[in-house]
Amino acid sequence: MRIVDAREVHERGEWRALVAALLEAHRAPPPLAGRSELHHEAHGVRQSFISLPAWRPGVAMGAKLVTVMPQNPSVNGRPSVHAVYALFDGTNGAPLALIDGEALTFRKTAADSALGSMLLSREDAATLAMIGAGALAPWLIAAHRAARPSISRVLVWNRTPAKAEALAKAVGGEAPGTAEDAVRAADIVCCATAANAPVIEGAWLKPGAHVDLVGGFTPQMRECDDDTVRRARIFVDSRMFAIDQTGDLASPLSRRIIVRDKIEADLFDLAAGYPVNRTPDDITLYKNGGGGHLDLFAALHIAGATS
Repeated sequence: MRIVDAREVHERGEWRALVAALLEAHRAPPPLAGRSELHHEAHGVRQSFISLPAWRPGVAMGAKLVTVMPQNPSVNGRPSVHAVYALFDGTNGAPLALIDGEALTFRKTAADSALGSMLLSREDAATLAMIGAGALAPWLIAAHRAARPSISRVLVWNRTPAKAEALAKAVGGEAPGTAEDAVRAADIVCCATAANAPVIEGAWLKPGAHVDLVGGFTPQMRECDDDTVRRARIFVDSRMFAIDQTGDLASPLSRRIIVRDKIEADLFDLAAGYPVNRTPDDITLYKNGGGGHLDLFAALHIAGATS
C-alpha cells in the first residue's frame, strides 16, 4: 500500500490535469456515495468524526475520515481539522493507498469549483473576487486562475481585514474595504466562509457574473441571499449533496423562493452534454457541495489509478 503525503498530492494534483480528470469521471454513472457523522460535546465545544465513503463498483472504493476539533488551535496549536483518505481496489478490495486528507481536500474542493467555472463562467472573465481568506482561499484562487487564464485581477475580502490584506499580498491582489465593493467589480465571485447569514447580495452582481459558493455545507449556513438565487441560473456539483444539505439552496427551496426545477443541471448532466447556452448577461450560480464521490475521483487521479 502506498503512502501519499501532502507534497505528492500537490505535485500530482496540477490544476488543469485534475480538472480534466474530474470532468472525465463525471461522464460515467454516479458512484455509490454516503456520509456519516458522530458528534460529541466536550466543555461546550462540538467535536465531530465524519466519514465520506464512495464506491465505483469494479473500479475502486474509498473513504475520507475527518476529525473536527475546534478547540485545537487555542489548546494545543494544532489545526482544528485533520483527515486521511483510504483508497481500495474495486475488484479485490485490497488497500491501494493512504492519502493525506487535508491536501486532497484542498485540491479536490478547488478543482471542483474550477470545473464549474470552466463550464459556466464567461471565457473573458477578468476579475475574481475571493470572499473569505481562510485556509482554502489560496487554493481556490489558484484553481480559478488555471480554469480562466483571462483573470488578471484578484480582489480579496474577509471580515478580518488583516487576513484579507495578507492573502491579497500573497496572490498579487487587492483588498477592498467591503464585500460589496469586491462583488460589484467581479466577473467571478468565489465565496468560502463559515457564514450563517448571507455575505453576498444579488443586487451587487453585475450582468454576466458567475457565483461559486463553497463554504456553506449545512442547512443553517448561508453565503448568498434570496435575491441571488432569484437572479441566477443555478447549477450544482451533484444533486446528492449540494441541494437539500446546503442552506443556500435548501432554505429558499423550503420557503418557495425558488422551485426545484430552477436547478438546471449538475456536473454529471454537464459532462453528458447539457446545453448551457450562456448569454453574455446571464448570471450563473454554482453550488460546490462536495461529497465522497469527488474525493474518490480526485484520489484515483492522484494515486495514478483509473477512474
